[in-house]
Amino acid sequence: AADPGVRALATKIRQAQAPGIARMSGWLTGWGAAVPATDSGHEMSGMGAQTGGMMSAQEMTDLGKATSSAFDRMWLQSMTKHHVGAVATARTELAQGLNADSKKLAQSIIDSQSAEIAEMKSILAGIPG
Repeated sequence: AADPGVRALATKIRQAQAPGIARMSGWLTGWGAAVPATDSGHEMSGMGAQTGGMMSAQEMTDLGKATSSAFDRMWLQSMTKHHVGAVATARTELAQGLNADSKKLAQSIIDSQSAEIAEMKSILAGIPG
């Protein structure tokens, strides 16, 4: 990332999501279910259809080739889309879920990722191009 705000936000998102990912992976393991493999450090293989907002392989390739403000813009746009999908999934969990712990995590995702969406939109407004 060329923009220091993008770099700082990426670090913040990674740190904020790590505990939730670990918690959900632990639940899956405890239930005897497969834990989805990670691809490129973030994408959960095969999860795109369920969650919405996941980048395609082509989008990941395009992002990997982008530089400077073009990268920043593409990253912010894709992460905003990804977060919108995560918030929608979390809202479904709140409405239909049965497990109190997963509903608590869902509310946490809604709160944190909604704030991050606003921050990404604010940063994106200042990216040239």
